[in-house]
Amino acid sequence: MTGLANAVYVRREEMAALEADMLRETATTPKELIHAHGTLRLYHYLPQTDTVFRVPLLIVMSIVSKPYIFDLTPGQSFVEHLVRAGFDVYLVDWGVPRSEHRGLRIDDYVADLIPECIAQVQAHSGEREISLIGYCLGGIFTALHAALHPDGPTRNLLFLATPVNAEGMALQRKLLTTQGLDPDFIVDALGNIPTPMVEAAFQLMRPLQKMASQLTLFNNAADPDFVKAHLRIVRWGADALPLPGETFRQLAHDFIMDNKIVRGEFEVRGRKADLGHITVPVLHVVAEHDHVVPTAASRDLVRLVGSRDKEEIVIKGGHVSLVAGPGAVTRTWPRLVSWLAPRSC
Repeated sequence: MTGLANAVYVRREEMAALEADMLRETATTPKELIHAHGTLRLYHYLPQTDTVFRVPLLIVMSIVSKPYIFDLTPGQSFVEHLVRAGFDVYLVDWGVPRSEHRGLRIDDYVADLIPECIAQVQAHSGEREISLIGYCLGGIFTALHAALHPDGPTRNLLFLATPVNAEGMALQRKLLTTQGLDPDFIVDALGNIPTPMVEAAFQLMRPLQKMASQLTLFNNAADPDFVKAHLRIVRWGADALPLPGETFRQLAHDFIMDNKIVRGEFEVRGRKADLGHITVPVLHVVAEHDHVVPTAASRDLVRLVGSRDKEEIVIKGGHVSLVAGPGAVTRTWPRLVSWLAPRSC
């Protein structure tokens, strides 16, 4: 074996060991499965304090990403931070849709699956009221649900990088209107939107991200802790999920192209979801440099809700660093906890 070949072999061995370490250290906050329905899994994180806040907290993830971004690794886990602050935390893991799930619509998530999870949390916790956190597309589902159930059990609503005004989604609108991308043809031909297409869509929003990421990694290669932290985020970003075909069709037509959410015209099972019907306390945290959900797409959420107790916080960083990484630890998480704690008693 030549010197170069040996060096490559050793490097591969090091990376394999590093990957194994990352897998062992990911999503380690103790939890229990309390409900399963098809691919959906609902988890409860075990309390780590002697007393917990009365109102339980349910995290609603986007359906195109895996939820371990919220429990990345000890010390870098939003869930760990919450349970150590005394919150009773539950999380929806939507799972990986299969071909038989191509017919799932936004209606099914908003009108059936989210209420089902809320009912399970109520039964498990013994509490009627519940706070909801929605991230990105999960935030859209959460907002639509809350708008349709203004007298429901929701006590507080927290949104993370949640788009409501499609005019701010410039690239997506361009692809679906002037660039000839036909969502009906794609869904009819493919069924579910496959993972490579979902990943390509994210890459289009920031075409130089992969190169910049590789340069950052190269420049910090001598710092194993940095390498691990960096690769965790990169691995999660590349771990996208397929998107149910009919959900994509509905998003493309009713949100991106027709912009119905901001106008209060988005229909779920024939009922229009008006965000003005939301009156519970609302906090929306957005990222200043978000390339996935630009502030032009998210900033109208707080304006539209009918709540008197409502606030928007703009955090430096991007779509992912809003919820994970050193910036989230020092900027996002403490603000969320300080807002939620007095409203959870």
